Amino acid sequence: MIGLARERSFQNAARKAARSAGNEVNKGFAFVERNWYLTKRYWAWEVVWITYNVVNALSVTFIAPSAQAASGGKIGTAELNSLILYLAIGTAVWTFLSVVFDSVTETVTMERWEGTIEYTFMAPVSRVTHMFGACAYALIHGIVMTALQLGIMALFFHLDLSQANWPLALLVLAVGSFSFIGFGTMAAVLPMLYTERGAQMAYIIRAVILLVSGVYYSVSVLPGFLQALSVISPATYVLNGLRGALMVQQTPYNAWGDIWPLLICAVVSIPVGQFIFHLAERYAKRTGKLKRNG
Repeated sequence: MIGLARERSFQNAARKAARSAGNEVNKGFAFVERNWYLTKRYWAWEVVWITYNVVNALSVTFIAPSAQAASGGKIGTAELNSLILYLAIGTAVWTFLSVVFDSVTETVTMERWEGTIEYTFMAPVSRVTHMFGACAYALIHGIVMTALQLGIMALFFHLDLSQANWPLALLVLAVGSFSFIGFGTMAAVLPMLYTERGAQMAYIIRAVILLVSGVYYSVSVLPGFLQALSVISPATYVLNGLRGALMVQQTPYNAWGDIWPLLICAVVSIPVGQFIFHLAERYAKRTGKLKRNG
């Protein structure tokens, strides 16, 4: 009888935990759906953003044929295609990172625009669930925007992906996405603490990542102190991983050498980001910054 009672107690606890987890997933999905409705409401901004990203990507990638022309044709066709793909991957990763950062950072800004920030932050929903929904939508948003950009770029350039290892590329991008989420959550603190220009201040983090991660050039050309910063940037490993998986390599590519740093970045940055966001939220509520619009 005692064993049967214990088994029933365990089953009841398991059902309760499953229901609780299901409720949290549903709440997180509600934030995904809500952000989708906000995107549709501000669709004109999405048009502006994708136009900016595509134009920026094309401007950077046209450096490759320009370099061939400047060299007097010394750069061969194979080298030109490799350089085009190198730059195209860099612009794609930068677009993905930018969209994820903006989507997560604007979690606070959008709430202020809509006048719902107090309702959301006082609702009986854990902040982990809230940020999970916001980050999940940010990843979906980033993937769609990046795919659209690459599709348009393919109309202008020949992107040779015949030797691409797509499963490995998707694995690197998936693991790296969690690291981007951690850094994006930290950046979301700025609009909360600095109500006037907090969203713009988050650009500093993106700018530093752009400089040290080798988005458009090899990290090896940077000064020593900047190379040291590149080691802690997840974008460095995502770029290395995607270029290793999508480009033809003269030497075998060691994927694990880029995946394990991304795993460490994700494991460290996500809890740290949540903790920093929690502290900033408490401070904003205590000082009245949560309500302020300017």
